[in-house]
Amino acid sequence: MEKYRAIPKGYMTVGEIAKKAGVTVRTLQYYDKEGILSPSSESEGGRRLYTDKDIVKLHQIQSIKHLGFSLEDIKTRLPSINTPAEVSSVLIEQAASMREKIKLLKEVLQSLEKLNAEVAKMEVVDWAKYADIIAMLQVKNDSYWILKYLDDTVAGHLHDRYKHKGKGEANKAQTVLNRLMQRAAALQKAGYRPESEKCQALAEDWWDFIKSSTDGDMNMMSKLMKAGLSIDDSEWREKNAFDKEFIGNALGIYLEKTGYSQFEEVQYD
Repeated sequence: MEKYRAIPKGYMTVGEIAKKAGVTVRTLQYYDKEGILSPSSESEGGRRLYTDKDIVKLHQIQSIKHLGFSLEDIKTRLPSINTPAEVSSVLIEQAASMREKIKLLKEVLQSLEKLNAEVAKMEVVDWAKYADIIAMLQVKNDSYWILKYLDDTVAGHLHDRYKHKGKGEANKAQTVLNRLMQRAAALQKAGYRPESEKCQALAEDWWDFIKSSTDGDMNMMSKLMKAGLSIDDSEWREKNAFDKEFIGNALGIYLEKTGYSQFEEVQYD
């Protein structure tokens, strides 16, 4: 690289090219350091000097970067491409990557909106509970909204349980719960009474689900059921196609018949 005592005609300092190209001096310094765009020359005082050709290359870098390519791609991968077919292949691959990123961003946006709706309904700031809700949203568990009614012990248990067992187990549990709720909605719509044989079969399956979700911890099971009773009626109706008292009464009858005296204090009416 030639070094000039003074800045010759046709050359620009890093500040001048930055202003002309609409980038920061720090960006140009970084590009130089990483070998992405080095100055054409340098003054004897060590000032980097650029030309109009450097501006053209800088515009090319910024344009390609706008398409989502990394600086590493621009530096090492793209310069080795020699045919239009290869360029097309890289662009198709990049488009697929962008579609996946857009999908993920949409999911993040939905999670943000759902979490915000839950935060607005909670009376205190509770980052631990927020984290539990986010964890359920990540595995697409539609019951995330119930967490704000649970105490920290139960919420933490459910979070840890499905975190350790993985997304597949969480999805399986959600599928079971969805089916139970569909059965409850269908039975209530058909006019079955909580004490009927079909409703008691549903209550047995629901109780098995509660036991499985709490790993049989009686204290936690009691807290989970009480939390269900505390759910705001309007929110329950918004989320479900049956009354919570319907399944509550069916569970109450089932527990009384099967001798779970630990839950006598839980009233369903």
